[in-house]
Amino acid sequence: MTRILLVDDHPIVRQGIRQVLSSAFEKSEVGEAANAEQGLNEVRETDWDVMVLDISLPGESGLDLLKDLKREKPHLPILVLSIHPPEQFARRAINAGALGYLTKDSAPTELVKAVSEVIAGRLYVTPAIMDQIASSAAFDSQRHPHEGLSDREYQVLRMIASGLTVTQVAARLHLSVKTISTYRARVLEKMKMKTTAELMHYGIQHGLID
Repeated sequence: MTRILLVDDHPIVRQGIRQVLSSAFEKSEVGEAANAEQGLNEVRETDWDVMVLDISLPGESGLDLLKDLKREKPHLPILVLSIHPPEQFARRAINAGALGYLTKDSAPTELVKAVSEVIAGRLYVTPAIMDQIASSAAFDSQRHPHEGLSDREYQVLRMIASGLTVTQVAARLHLSVKTISTYRARVLEKMKMKTTAELMHYGIQHGLID
C-alpha cells in the first residue's frame, strides 16, 4: 500500500492529481488537505509514504509547511508541485527540505515518475533546475537582493510587485494588514528601496512575476 498525501487548496487540482496517481499506483491510499494546518495534522495522525505539496496555500505557505515538517517528520519525502516556474521557487523549496520540484504543466507520466523517485528517497529535479541550484550554491546568495529575503518576505515581494495592494496581499495570505505592512517595510529596507514602484520595477526586471 502506497500512502500519498496531496496538499493543495484547489479541489479540482487535487481531484486531477488523485486520478493520475491512483491509476499509476494500483494499491494506494490518497489523502487530501486544503492548507498547511490540515496537512500537518494529517502527517501527525497518519504515516504517509510521500506528500505532494503546493507552494501557494492560504495562510501558511508550502514553504512554511516544509520547514515544520523538516522538524516533525524529517524522513517524509515531499514533492513540490507548483504553478510557479522553477527559477522562482525551486532552490528555496529544496533548501527547505523538499526532495523534488515539478511544475503543474508537466505531463502526468512525469508526475508519476517524480513521485516514484521521491518515494525511493532520490532527488527529482530536471537538469535545468539542478543547474540552477548548483549555480546558486556556488555564489554568494546576496548577489541579487531578493535572494537575501526570508521565504515570507519573498512571497510578499512577488505579490506586491505584481500590483496587489497590502490589503489584497493580507486577504490572500489570511494575515493582518499590519503584518503585511511590516513585511513590506522589511522588504524595502533589505532591498534598499523606498517605494512600491521600485519593487514592481525590480520584480519585472528579474522575472519574479508570473
